[in-house]
Amino acid sequence: MNIVEITNLSFTYSSNQKSVIERFSFSMRKGEIVGVLGPSGSGKSTLLRLIAGLESPSGGSITISERTVVDDATFVPPETRGVGMVFQDYALFPHLTVSDNIGFGLHRLFRKERDARSREMLELVQLTRYERRYPHELSGGQQQRVALARALAPRPTLLLMDEPFSNLDADLRATIRSELHDILRKAGMTCLLVSHDIKDIEAICQRTVIMGSI
Repeated sequence: MNIVEITNLSFTYSSNQKSVIERFSFSMRKGEIVGVLGPSGSGKSTLLRLIAGLESPSGGSITISERTVVDDATFVPPETRGVGMVFQDYALFPHLTVSDNIGFGLHRLFRKERDARSREMLELVQLTRYERRYPHELSGGQQQRVALARALAPRPTLLLMDEPFSNLDADLRATIRSELHDILRKAGMTCLLVSHDIKDIEAICQRTVIMGSI
């Protein structure tokens, strides 16, 4: 079963500018981890924002779990698309603890359920001893794992990751790549990961989509 179906997707910032994405088509199966590779300006991050609902396409359609989330007549808001996203800068809330950051998207659950799910995610990313710490007390790799746990906590259909290793030094990147691969597999997550570094893609993804010329 295809979780994602993208058909003839196009995007431009204004009518007198060249398209950032032009008639792009693509599909993903359930549980698949796919890398999107390409240079800066090739539309990689824009593609994730279109799938998440943070931008609107100028043409084409996107279907997630057999439900059309955007086309010429449809626009499903981001919060009801079943999509989780890990941003380049992690976007953690500095005034919230690790546990509260992870539980932030679970406000619809009862407290007991929310706490149980937060603990489950802390165990998955191996940060149970850090639940009461704040983001500034964590290393870059630990912050990334918190951001990942927060994105996974609401059980999204699809996880989007935008340059997740760009803020890490070279030695830490290798370790975190391996950790991320294991976490995604353990969670059975369908994931689309954007990078400009082929090593990131090769370490984690099952196949690669190339945007622009490398």
